[in-house]
Amino acid sequence: MPAGNGTGAGTGGRLRTRDPGLQPERTRLAWRRTTLACAVAASLAGRQTLHSGTGPVSLLGLALVVLAWLAFLAVAHRRIRAMNAPRPPALSPRAAVVAVGCAVGVAIFGAVTLR
Repeated sequence: MPAGNGTGAGTGGRLRTRDPGLQPERTRLAWRRTTLACAVAASLAGRQTLHSGTGPVSLLGLALVVLAWLAFLAVAHRRIRAMNAPRPPALSPRAAVVAVGCAVGVAIFGAVTLR
């Protein structure tokens, strides 16, 4: 097996087919775990809002948690589907920023529901 730098370049400048191994599967599972964790945080925020009274601030926080979770779900679903390709594209910087923003938003908006 020729030594390579992981870029897929073969001998003579030709691209060789990528042997994905288990890396795409691990990435899919990581996105699913993160989506599940985000869903649990959103569920706990909803539970907290229902049990502590439904003030306007708590309801607003819950609505923002749900919106952030739905946005994260869309990014994660798109990324999981992209992992089915033989050579999945890299995660775009925009998608990465949205995913991080949604995760941070769920945490912050969830904290707002504690008021």
